[in-house]
Amino acid sequence: MAFKALNLSANVLRGVQAAGYTDPTPIQLRAIPVVLGGGDLIASAQTGTGKTAAFALPVLTRLGQHGRARVLVLEPTRELAAQVETAFRDFARFTDIRTVAVFGGVGYGAQRSDLKRGVDIIVATPGRLVDYLKTGEISLRDITILILDEVDRMLDMGFLPQIEDVLKKLPRDRQTMLFSATMPSSIVKIAQN
Repeated sequence: MAFKALNLSANVLRGVQAAGYTDPTPIQLRAIPVVLGGGDLIASAQTGTGKTAAFALPVLTRLGQHGRARVLVLEPTRELAAQVETAFRDFARFTDIRTVAVFGGVGYGAQRSDLKRGVDIIVATPGRLVDYLKTGEISLRDITILILDEVDRMLDMGFLPQIEDVLKKLPRDRQTMLFSATMPSSIVKIAQN
């Protein structure tokens, strides 16, 4: 099955083709229809199986065009946050949808500038996101899609308290996706919350 058969928007399909992708991977075939339909999702997939595209492509299709911050993606490391932001930008190159990555280890200047210009998708590490929430520079009130990526790694790194804090600030009425290489009981507990 080709990406064309998955009901992605024309501009997102152009981004997929420009990125050089032709056929969806198994995780993409199973996840994309669920995400497009607005359903919650728990997916277990190893790194390198195409899970970023499995959530990025349908999310970009659902957003349609630039508006306000409606999507939050949590990542365990700044390297992963930067990679996921790049993937969103590549797939969205034929749209006006804006993405920002916010993570520690770098200054706040460029991130603040991007946030002030307005973004649709925030890709963040938990610690830096909490910093921006405390200063009021990021609001989660309009978030309609939450993606917790590499959840097992975030838990291994001790981010559970920050994740729980973020979850309390999000609207209850939202689409939630969890992606993890493994599914320990602590992830099941987060999913139930």
